[in-house]
Amino acid sequence: DTWKEGVTERTGFSWGTDYSAQYFTASDSPAEDSAASGMFRFYGSWDLLNRGQENSGGLRFKAEYRNRFTDIPPSAYQLNLGSVGFTGAPFNNDGIRLTNFYWRQEIGSRMIGYIGMLDVTDFVDVYALGSPWTSFSNLAFSTGAASMALPNDSSPGFMLGGWLTDKVYLTGGMSGLNSDPTQPWEGVERVFDESEFYKFLEIGWTSSKDRFYFDNIHLTFWHVDEIDDTATPDGWGVNFSSSFWVNDCYMPFLRAGYADDGGSLLELSFSTGIAWQPKKDDLFGIAANWGRPNASSFGPGLDDQYGLEVFYRAQLTKNLRLTPSIQLLANPALNPGEDLIAVFGMRGVLSF
Repeated sequence: DTWKEGVTERTGFSWGTDYSAQYFTASDSPAEDSAASGMFRFYGSWDLLNRGQENSGGLRFKAEYRNRFTDIPPSAYQLNLGSVGFTGAPFNNDGIRLTNFYWRQEIGSRMIGYIGMLDVTDFVDVYALGSPWTSFSNLAFSTGAASMALPNDSSPGFMLGGWLTDKVYLTGGMSGLNSDPTQPWEGVERVFDESEFYKFLEIGWTSSKDRFYFDNIHLTFWHVDEIDDTATPDGWGVNFSSSFWVNDCYMPFLRAGYADDGGSLLELSFSTGIAWQPKKDDLFGIAANWGRPNASSFGPGLDDQYGLEVFYRAQLTKNLRLTPSIQLLANPALNPGEDLIAVFGMRGVLSF
């Protein structure tokens, strides 16, 4: 650690690595009984312009290797159970992939911009419990609340954001819609050949700039173009998020989303929950979701479905944490023969 800090101080280059694994099994399944996969990540930054000063700029990057251990990976497990959604969405079977590689540029003290190969979940509809590596596994409690049609990682595009006042911010941008992180340069070619884009605009309020991730209320508006290859219709939607860090111990949140076509999972989504930090680095969370499947993605006439997730993230050592979880999936829309399915999960992360 001391050596790495010295390299960063001398060169502006910093990096990290970790290995994560996710496992799920269910009380009942119409197909596969379990799902598991692992993921190695290499990520970091290189500050090259005006390091430590105003108008600083530099590269940000993340590359990964993802592989499944079972017949299906965790990212496909919720649909395997007949419930519309993703649980453990990042844990797939992509192999070697590029997640992001972009230039980050500060513009004065009130604006920032990104341009390059983006993972839009880094800056769209962000809140402190949105990461599937550190908090909830179910996408209904993460970016977009399962009602936003999100592009894949490593999408060529840009984002520009700034502070309108000391507490109100505005961000916007666009990226290629139909990218493939295992072949990122094909996504660049497709942008020019097909002009299929994801666009967003977000306005939000926070109690202060340094509490952006802790006290945050925002509205996110998005639009996606039609994807010819998959006959996915164009669409648009809006997402709402509100979360507050109370007494540096509790975080209640309320999140909702609406989609008009666009190929999203849910047409309507409403989530609420709370997280509690019983001690430093540990975290307990519980949340519930009501969702209506998107008719343009799964066909008309499906029933509404419900979900509940409880997890406890335990930081066992400085470099190792484990997160057991339980999910209850009620009235799974694609499996009407089941009223309730319990999903038991375990996630582990080793950083080094």
